[in-house]
Amino acid sequence: MIAQLDKDYIKIKPAKAIERLLSYSLFEGRPVTTSGRWINPLVFSLISMEKKLPRLQKVEKPIFILGTGRSGTTLLGILLSIHKELAYLNEPKAIWHSIFPFEDLVGNYSDNGAKYRLDKSDATEQMIVEFEKIYGFYLWFTNRHRVVDKYPELIFRTEFVKAIFPDAKFIILARNGYNTASSIQTWSKTKSKNNGTEKEDWWGKNNKKWDILLDEVLKADDELGQYHQYFAGITSQRDKGMVEWYLSMKEGLKISKSDHNAMLIKYEDLLLEPELTLNKIFDHTEIAKDNKVLKYAKTIIRPNATVREFEVDPKLKKPFLHLMAELGYCT
Repeated sequence: MIAQLDKDYIKIKPAKAIERLLSYSLFEGRPVTTSGRWINPLVFSLISMEKKLPRLQKVEKPIFILGTGRSGTTLLGILLSIHKELAYLNEPKAIWHSIFPFEDLVGNYSDNGAKYRLDKSDATEQMIVEFEKIYGFYLWFTNRHRVVDKYPELIFRTEFVKAIFPDAKFIILARNGYNTASSIQTWSKTKSKNNGTEKEDWWGKNNKKWDILLDEVLKADDELGQYHQYFAGITSQRDKGMVEWYLSMKEGLKISKSDHNAMLIKYEDLLLEPELTLNKIFDHTEIAKDNKVLKYAKTIIRPNATVREFEVDPKLKKPFLHLMAELGYCT
């Protein structure tokens, strides 16, 4: 599906479908492993132009969807994109890269080094102004009041985000670790590319994202840091996905406990009780209830409670099961 659109979305909110296509084409950029990368020069040219304009609209309480990839962040993002007050960007990494060139973990637009963790010290006054201009332009362009930015890896960058947008709201999406890791494995089987000299998969160009995750995040973890060299040698996509899930969800749980602007919800709750869960999100983010969002959720959501358990790497098993319990999952 182009821009995550389906016939039900178009039928329920045709104007929003056009907005979604324009966001996909003109603002988000196309990452590695996807087609249509020819459009990226146009996207970066437009972003460069937006930086030179005056701020066209104030950016208030932007909403960021965080978590681990393959945990339902895209589903939640596309649901919120229908909301009459919201303008939705699905992983607009072109924007982030244009302002902070060393944030590109995957190698979508650069082969330079990158930082997994960013904090308030990384945010300069110029960056703050540029983010305000670009997101303000996007709000003006779409004629909406609030921005939703789905970018899961920002879970390690919330202090950086708050330095730019002090009133930002965060939605942290959790999913059962077994299913998340299995989904990463499946994605890798179907979308990886290898041209002989360069491999592009879930972990970026030639493992770029994986290497930075290990060196910056895992090495500093009080549970897994001592096994840095061991995990550097694993090759199973599922095991690597489990490591990413553990580090991301541990970070997410910490943030949800310490920041009143952050809310952790479970993907499984969104599937089983979409109306209740979405209403909680509306309350947390301070947006009005929108029945079109609820209608679309009831149309496309299919509850699936199946858990695909497997044997966890012995060095990860104990902390994994402990974190699963903290998140309220039974194993």
